[in-house]
Amino acid sequence: MRNVAQSRKRQLPLHVHISAMFTCLLLLLGLVLGVFNYQQTTQIILGSSQKLFGYLEQDVQRDLLDAYQPIRHALNLLTLNPDAVTDRPERRTGLLLPFVQTLEDNHSLSALYLGDDNGNLFLVRPLRNEAIRLQLQAPAQARYEVWSITRSARQGGVESKKIYLDASLAELAQRTIANETYDPRSRKWFIPAHAEHDQTTTNPYLFFSTHEVGTTLAKRSAGNTVLGADVTLSQLSATLAAHQVTPGTQIVLYGADGRAIAYPDFSKLLTAQDPEKLPKIAELNPALGYLVSQGPDAQRRLYDGQRQWVVTRFNVEDGGANGLQLAMMVPEDELLADAYRLRWQGALVTLAALLLCLPMGWVTSRLLVKPLQALVREADAIRRFDFNYPLKQKSIVLEIDQLEGSMSRMKETLASFFEITSSLSAHTRFEPLLQSVLLETIKIAQAQAGLIYLTQNDSRQLELKGLIINGQPQDLTTQPQPDIDPDSNDNPPWLQGLFQGHDSVAHSLSLEQAGDLQPIMAQLGSQSIHLIGIRLHNRHGETVGILLLVLNDSGSSDDQDHLRADRIAFIQAVSGTAAVSIESQRLQARQKQLLDALIQLLAGAIDAKSPYTASHCQRVPTLTLMLAQAAAASQQPEFEQYNPSQEQWEALRIAAWLHDCGKVTTPEYVVDKATKLETLYDRIHEIRTRFEVLKRDTWVDYWQARALGGDDAQLSERREASLAALDQDFAFVAQCNLGGEAMQEADLERLNAIARRTWRRTLDDRLGVSWEENKRQSTREEHDLPVTEQLLADKPEHLFIRPEADLIDPENPWGFKLEVPQYKFNRGELYNLSTRRGTLTNEERYIINNHIVQTILMLSSLPLPAYLSNIAEIAGGHHEKMDGTGYPKRLKREEMSLESRMMAIADIFEALTASDRPYKRSKTLSEALSIMATMCHDAHIDPQLFALFMREQVFMQYARQFLDPEQIDPVDIDALMLKAGLSG
Repeated sequence: MRNVAQSRKRQLPLHVHISAMFTCLLLLLGLVLGVFNYQQTTQIILGSSQKLFGYLEQDVQRDLLDAYQPIRHALNLLTLNPDAVTDRPERRTGLLLPFVQTLEDNHSLSALYLGDDNGNLFLVRPLRNEAIRLQLQAPAQARYEVWSITRSARQGGVESKKIYLDASLAELAQRTIANETYDPRSRKWFIPAHAEHDQTTTNPYLFFSTHEVGTTLAKRSAGNTVLGADVTLSQLSATLAAHQVTPGTQIVLYGADGRAIAYPDFSKLLTAQDPEKLPKIAELNPALGYLVSQGPDAQRRLYDGQRQWVVTRFNVEDGGANGLQLAMMVPEDELLADAYRLRWQGALVTLAALLLCLPMGWVTSRLLVKPLQALVREADAIRRFDFNYPLKQKSIVLEIDQLEGSMSRMKETLASFFEITSSLSAHTRFEPLLQSVLLETIKIAQAQAGLIYLTQNDSRQLELKGLIINGQPQDLTTQPQPDIDPDSNDNPPWLQGLFQGHDSVAHSLSLEQAGDLQPIMAQLGSQSIHLIGIRLHNRHGETVGILLLVLNDSGSSDDQDHLRADRIAFIQAVSGTAAVSIESQRLQARQKQLLDALIQLLAGAIDAKSPYTASHCQRVPTLTLMLAQAAAASQQPEFEQYNPSQEQWEALRIAAWLHDCGKVTTPEYVVDKATKLETLYDRIHEIRTRFEVLKRDTWVDYWQARALGGDDAQLSERREASLAALDQDFAFVAQCNLGGEAMQEADLERLNAIARRTWRRTLDDRLGVSWEENKRQSTREEHDLPVTEQLLADKPEHLFIRPEADLIDPENPWGFKLEVPQYKFNRGELYNLSTRRGTLTNEERYIINNHIVQTILMLSSLPLPAYLSNIAEIAGGHHEKMDGTGYPKRLKREEMSLESRMMAIADIFEALTASDRPYKRSKTLSEALSIMATMCHDAHIDPQLFALFMREQVFMQYARQFLDPEQIDPVDIDALMLKAGLSG
C-alpha cells in the first residue's frame, strides 16, 4: 500500500501532463519541421539526381542502339550477298563495295570482315584520321585498308597481304605479311557465331590493330562463312562526360569482367598498365572500384571511408554478350549543398513561431480535463457493472465527444448483452429457448421479422425452427419455408456467403430477389428489405444453424444505422452466445434421448426376459401418466395443488419406466416358476422316475413270489392293488406340483404319508455333479450302497446358505423392513410340494419381492440431478399398501408421495388386465376393477386416486389402447365405488 501511495504522489494531474506534452510537442514540431524541410529538400534533390541517372541510362542505351542497330541490319543483308556465301576466296573481292558503303554509313564501325572454315579472311577497315594511318603504316592518301588472308590446303601455305585504297578505291600500296599467325577460326567473334544461326556479340575489348574500345558483332552466312563487324564505343565516353552532375561526379561503363569500357576521361582507358586489356575500374577511380565491389545490391547512398556518395547502378542491354553495367557516384556534400542552406533557414523560422504558440498549451489542457474526468467516473461505474450512472458532460473535442458516445453505446450494449445472457440461461427447454433467442435478437437489430434455421440431426439440411413477424411467433405449419441445403448451387448469393465461411452477411433485396422470403415481405407490406444473416456455429466452428433478420427498407439514412458494422458485430456476439445455448440444449436433449432410449431398452429387456412379465414395464408408464394427467386436470380439492412442472413430469415418466428395473437381478426360473418342483427344470420327472422304480419293484416282487411257488391269483391281486396305489399317489403328487389350489391339512398329511415310502438307490448320487453341489452333499453322512431313501426327500444339499451380503440390516439407511428367510433357496422336494398356495416357497417369494429392493438400490446409486432425486422413492413404492403392510418399507399412505401411489394403481391394473401372461387368464374390466375395489376397501390402494381412476374413466382410456375387445365389458362405476367404500 505504501508503494501505491508513493506512486500516486509522483502522479500529476492530466492538465499538467497535457501542458507539458503540448510544449514538448510544439518544440518537437519545430524540430520535425526543420528536419522535414531538410529531408524533403534532400529527397527532391535526390529525386532529381535519380531522374538525371535515368536520362543518362536512356542516352547510353540510345547511343548503343544507334551504334548497333544499323550494323545488325547491315550484317543480316551482307550474309545474303552471294560473294559472302561462296567458298572461293578470289570471289570475295566482290564484297569490297558493299563493305565500303556500310563503313561509310556507320561511322562507329572500325572494320568489316569475313572469315571461313579454312581460316581465310577478308577485312576492310576505314582510315578516318591521320592517327590510324600512322598506326597502321598506311599511305597519307589511303582511306581504306583491305586485309586478305588466304590459306591453301594443297600448297600448304598462308598468303597474307594488306592493300591500301584511296577514296575512289584505287590501290595506293600493297604489303605482304610473312609468317602470318592470325587465324580467324580461333577468334572469339568467329567461334560462337559459327556455332549459331543468330547474331552474336562479344564482350568489349581493345581492338588489336587500332587500340579502340569496342565489341564485335558476328553472324554466320548460309555458306558457313562468318561476317564480323568491329563497333567502337568511344562515343559513350563523351556521353558520360556530358552527364557529370557535379565536379566530383564519377561515371563508368563497364563489362561483366569489371573492366572499364567508357569513362568521361577517355584517355585513361588507353594508359592502363596492360595495353592489351581494358583497365580495371579501381585503376580509374578507387571510389568507383569500391562501389562495384559492393555487388549488385549496393544501397543508394554509400560511404567509402572518406566521403558520402549518392550512387546508382543499372544494366545496359547492348554492348556485349552479357550487356554492360553503368555505375555513377555523386558526392553528397556537392549534391545537397542547397539543402544544407535551407535547413538552417527553416530552423530559425520555426523557432520563432514556436515561441508564440507555447501559451496555447495551458489553455487547451484545461478544456480537455473536465470531460475526461467524467469519462473516468463513467468507466469506474461500468467496471462495477453499474450501467445506470448518468453521463451528460460534453466536450469541444470531437474525439472525446465520440468517446463519450462510444462509451454510452458500450454501456447499453453490455447491459443488453448481460440481460440477454441471463434470459437465455434461464431457459431449460429447447423450444422456448429458440423463441427467446429469436425475439431478443430481433429487438437488438430493431428488425420486423426473424427466422432461425437449425441443422437436422441426421444431415446437413437446415430446417426452419422459428419464425417471428412483427413481434408475434408464427405457426410454422401455416408459414411453410423449404429446408436449406448448404451444398446446393441454387442458394441465393446472400445465403452462399454464410456457407462459404462468413460469420455474417448484410444485403438489400427487392421483392424479385427475395425468393422464399416473399410471403414474409407480403405480411410486412414491404417492397424491399435489408437482410442480415448470422451463421450460428458451435465450439468447433461447425455450422449448427443460421439466423435471418428482416428489416424494412424505408430508404432513409436510419436504415444504414441498423446495418452498422458495430451493430452487426453485437448481433453476432449475442448470436454466438445463443448458439452456445442452443448447442448445450440440443446436447442435453440428445443426452435425454439417449437416457430415454437406455431406459426403454432396459425395460424392454426386462419384459423380454420372461413371458410372465410380457410388456408390463412398457405399459405401466403409459397408465401412470394417464392417471397423473387426470389428477393434474382435476378440480377436486385433493388434487388442486397438483400441477407438475416439466421436471416433475420427466421424473414421473423415468420412474414409471424403471419401476421394475430390479427384476434384472431376479433369476428367470424363479419368475417363471410354473410348478412347485420347477427350478431350471421341473423335478417332477425325478419323482415320476422313482414311482416307476417302485412299480418295477412291484413287478419284481410279484415274479419272485411266483418263482417261490406263491398263489398267482393272490399275487396278481396284490400287485394290481400296489400299482393302482402308486398311480394314484403319483397323480396326487403331480396335482400338488401344479399349485393350482390351496393345500388343505388332509392334503399335507397324505403328501407326508407318500413321502415316507422308500425306494432303493444303488448308484452314488455324488458322481457327475458340480463342485458346489458336492460341497453341500458333504454335510450329510455317506452310506454304503445300496441305500434306502424316502420317495420325497428334504436333504441337506437342498438348503442354500444365504450370503452375508444378502442380509438386510434392520438399521439400513433405506428403511427396508423385510423378513429375510434363513436360506437363499430351499429345494427340498417335500418342502416345495407342501407349499399351501401357488408354486413359490417363502425363499422364492422373497426373491421375487426383493426386486423392488434392488430397484431402489440401483436408482439410488445413480448420479441423478436434483430434480430427479425422487425417482427411487416413486419407483420403489408401487408395492406399498396404504395400511403399512406392503413392502419393502411398510410405508403408510401419508408417508408415500402421490406419484408412488399412482404407480401402485397402474401396476396392479396392468397386471390384472394383461392378456399376454402364459400363467393366467386376463381379467375383464369389470373383474379387474372389482378386485381393485376390494383392495381399496382393504386399504391396499389409495382411495382418492382410485375414485379419480373411476370417475375420469382412466381405465377406459387405457383399455381402448391396450385391452382386447372381449375384455372391455360394462362397468358399474357406482357399484364399484360403493364396494370400495367410497361415495359416488
